[in-house]
Amino acid sequence: MNILITGGAGFIGSHLADALLAAGHRVTAVDDLSCGREANIDHLGGHPQFQFLKLDVCDEPALSEVFANGSFATVFHMVANSDIQAGANQLDLDLNRTFLTTFAVLRAMKQFGVRQLVFASTSAVYGELAGPLREDAGPLFPISFYGAAKLASEAFVSAWVGNFGIQAWIARFPNVVGERTTHGVVFDFINRLTADPKRLTILGDGKQCKPYLYVKDLVEGMFFIWERSKEPLNYFNLGVGSDTTVRRIAEIVVEEMCLRDVEFSFTGGDRGWVGDVPRFQYDLGKVHKLGWQARRTSDEAIRLAVQAELARRGAQK
Repeated sequence: MNILITGGAGFIGSHLADALLAAGHRVTAVDDLSCGREANIDHLGGHPQFQFLKLDVCDEPALSEVFANGSFATVFHMVANSDIQAGANQLDLDLNRTFLTTFAVLRAMKQFGVRQLVFASTSAVYGELAGPLREDAGPLFPISFYGAAKLASEAFVSAWVGNFGIQAWIARFPNVVGERTTHGVVFDFINRLTADPKRLTILGDGKQCKPYLYVKDLVEGMFFIWERSKEPLNYFNLGVGSDTTVRRIAEIVVEEMCLRDVEFSFTGGDRGWVGDVPRFQYDLGKVHKLGWQARRTSDEAIRLAVQAELARRGAQK
């Protein structure tokens, strides 16, 4: 079928494009390249079933032209501000990049009769609820602007299902790591240790503990719920049953960089920044009952991500 990926040159969106093409679909990827990189999709440039268009999905005429020409059956909506810390400093960032992009896509779907939406949401919608976090937990009070914009987007997706009869799948991601990432704890630690191989500054106390999901496992999970769950509105936590502390991530990075006698320096406090949720645990019973589980543990996902980023940097030298 014809599928549109918004944010298709991004970290997760580019892996999604790979998987959709491998499954035989025709893929149009749009991205304004504010977070995504053309390098992520360079290998798809000659693929007969793939096209890339640089545009901002909030540009209504440009997005309408894409929909008018695409005859899309499904939209995978991945566009968002992916830098949660930046959203605390630029107060309209998540309004514009996370919520209004969702509204723009929903409006275009209604105008052009597209009936299926797979929406990338986040664990940040839960705020600091005590876990394990179930999909029906509530009330939900996010503590980051990113989480707030994603929760508002979920509400609009639900309203679109109720008012206009579309079918939607909401996938709530944990921390996702792997090839093609452009920021995050693994990326930051490698940068800092490249600059100073003897000392690593770690935000917080290092005890922050979260599940980290390998990007290819995430894409498999998205496919699985899209193909297997058939309600009008489908919503799932996608994650892994294990977790990793920030200190352990630092240790893995040091191991993979073959460094010795690195001093860890902690900034203190129980979280890395305002809006950070220092620890959470998903209840994965719903998606496990459907039949999906991640292949890699949280620690394995971190190690794969570190190896991939080091290999990328090595190839650039």
